[in-house]
Amino acid sequence: MRTYHCFWLLFWAAQPHQSFLTPLSKRTSGFPEKENVLVLSGNSRQDLHRSKRSWMWNQFFLLEEYTGTDYQYVGKLHSDQDKGDGSLKYILSGDGAGDLFIINENTGDIQATKRLDREEKPVYILRAQAINRRTGRPVEPESEFIIKIHDINDNEPMFTKDVYNASIPEMSDVGTFVVQVTATDADDPTYGNSAKVVYSILQGQPYFSVESETGIIKTALLNMDRENREQYQVVIQAKDMGGQMGGLSGTTTVNITLTDVNDNPPRFPQSTYQFRAPESTPLDSPVGRIKANDADVDENAEIEYSITEGDGYDMFGITTDKDTQEGIITVKKALDFESKNLYILKVEATNTHVDPRFLYLGPFKDSATVRIQVEDVDEPPMFSRPAYIMEVKEDVPLNSVIGTVTAQDPDAAKNPVKYSVDRHTDMDRVFNINSGNGSIFTSKPLDRETLLWHNITVIAAEINNPKQSSRVPVFIKVLDVNDNAPEFAMLYETFVCENAKAEQLIQTLSAVDKDDPYNGHQFSFSLAPEAASSSNFTLQDNRDNTAGIFTRKTRYNRHETSTYFLPVVISDNDYPIQSSTETVTIRVCACDHRGKMLSCNAEALIHPTGLSTGALIAILLCIIILLVTVVLFAALRRQRKKEPLIISKEDIRDNIVSYNDEGGGEEDTQAFDIGTLRNPEAIDDNKLRRDIVPETLFMPRRTATARDNTDVRDFINQRLKENDTDPTAPPYDSLATYAYEGNGSVAESLSSLESVTTDGDQDYDYLSDWGPRFKKLADMYGSMDSDKDS
Repeated sequence: MRTYHCFWLLFWAAQPHQSFLTPLSKRTSGFPEKENVLVLSGNSRQDLHRSKRSWMWNQFFLLEEYTGTDYQYVGKLHSDQDKGDGSLKYILSGDGAGDLFIINENTGDIQATKRLDREEKPVYILRAQAINRRTGRPVEPESEFIIKIHDINDNEPMFTKDVYNASIPEMSDVGTFVVQVTATDADDPTYGNSAKVVYSILQGQPYFSVESETGIIKTALLNMDRENREQYQVVIQAKDMGGQMGGLSGTTTVNITLTDVNDNPPRFPQSTYQFRAPESTPLDSPVGRIKANDADVDENAEIEYSITEGDGYDMFGITTDKDTQEGIITVKKALDFESKNLYILKVEATNTHVDPRFLYLGPFKDSATVRIQVEDVDEPPMFSRPAYIMEVKEDVPLNSVIGTVTAQDPDAAKNPVKYSVDRHTDMDRVFNINSGNGSIFTSKPLDRETLLWHNITVIAAEINNPKQSSRVPVFIKVLDVNDNAPEFAMLYETFVCENAKAEQLIQTLSAVDKDDPYNGHQFSFSLAPEAASSSNFTLQDNRDNTAGIFTRKTRYNRHETSTYFLPVVISDNDYPIQSSTETVTIRVCACDHRGKMLSCNAEALIHPTGLSTGALIAILLCIIILLVTVVLFAALRRQRKKEPLIISKEDIRDNIVSYNDEGGGEEDTQAFDIGTLRNPEAIDDNKLRRDIVPETLFMPRRTATARDNTDVRDFINQRLKENDTDPTAPPYDSLATYAYEGNGSVAESLSSLESVTTDGDQDYDYLSDWGPRFKKLADMYGSMDSDKDS
């Protein structure tokens, strides 16, 4: 018979309020055939029919926020297989196992190590198991149980906002909704009243009230006026435990603003206003400002002003300044102290946005009286007209009066006025004016054909105060007089064919006249009396201001007469009649059978004199070629051909650069140093020459330097002369120095200047081993040794 083992998990509480155990089925010593128990398998719970298991647990409760100093006892885990000999080991896994919940592996006691907060985690799911300590194998299947944290009232209600802002219109009815506040409680709402919140008002009565369950704030006072008080601060409390004593509470502040409605009409602070305006005030200029006060704000305080009545209704206007809500009184018509010096107006101020709900409070407008006193000022003379138009005939005699302007002082003093012409408008001084009576007369002849209109300006100034002056434009039109004779519209030069027939039209004439008669031009054409009978041509007047020239005979001979001059008399029909005699030139030409001209003495009329296009192009090309040749010749003359400094890349000479002293060239910076002659000891050691590569290297040998030598200049001049005449000398732009060769030189010093400082004679036989470059030195010094030996 198989043996079924089961766990005994015993939970008990050290104190009755710390932990709670759900009721378990009564334990029996036998094995009932069938028992209804709650089996916890994995993370799911299901009712199973389990046999041979005496009991099972479901869930347990543990109080949160335990404040004791010891670990909080949870319960005990025990197995039937535990003989008390320590062979079994109890283990715990799941939420918080090993951290929040620990188990004594020997006794199975479970304890909570930390304070638990239901708001952080309300349920912990754990699994318990007993295993053989020696083999590590479980002796019971793993069982699951739940620990629920029992809530206590440890959280006060919290509002969703620290500060609420709300607004309602002023004059609202009682019970008008303002705003709803909301508070939440983190405690368990399913257990007791810990999370049941009740609202109440601590500050803000009797103006507002709050619903205890919903937190809706409403108005509690009728006709709250913004003009009396605009801001209200209400403090709302939220308390849990259903508001009972001992519950926790939280508060929030609600700032309530009354918004404006148009419940106040505009009111003038005074009933009468007085202003003064000089009679010279320009049109649309302000005279004064008035303002009606309105206790409302924004658009509810917008006011529109109007002049409703008064003797100055048409003389003044009023507009509203949108920024200041003031009424600006302006001048609509020119003021005249002498005509009227006092105006009385009635001005009305009206709200532009009227709320019909508050019409019972009275009319939303007010009126005031405005008195405007016109002040007298010294005004300039005033002309009788704003402008004058005059007419004058162009043949009027000089000093003839063409019109008169009139101006007078509008002031009561009636100061005398003098007149003058603004010469900036009459530079030629064609007109003048009588300074006393304002009559305008001509001072120069007029010509309508030259200038039709003369626009001048007349100035009228007070004699006692010339600064008081005014101006008026005078437009003078010059009327036409028939003083110009008609003339041909153009210069007429025509031709007639030799084979022309009689009565053949050869030219049509037209005329123009500078005059402008009222009924238009009417010209008449006729031949001059001297040509009327003897002429070879006839003239026919077309009566439409044109005339035609016709041939009188059948044939003409250009060899007999090549040119005819036909005098024509042109007359107008105006008064007095003006006429002129014009001449038409007619040339005789040879023509084909169709009347097309072939040739005549007057070829210039048909073929313009000048060169052909091809000839002009040829002349232009010749001129361009000549200019290019001159430019090239001048450029070649200016060019200077210079001999190149370096002929080829193989040239061993360096470029010559002037340094105002002798040197080794631009790149040869070590071939020669003038300081060598002055201070040979200052030369750096181991510095070799760049222009000579010795064939044999010798150990450097220094000789004492001769100081303060008097023959240095002669020595240098002699060596310079030798190098200039020697074709085998070092590079042409280098200066060879023999005063001191430099440290490290295989030749050491070759200068005879230093030889006087040596203790014994020197042997120069080694110069012969240096090659052909030093052959001359070897011969020179070698011969000196021979002479010395002899």
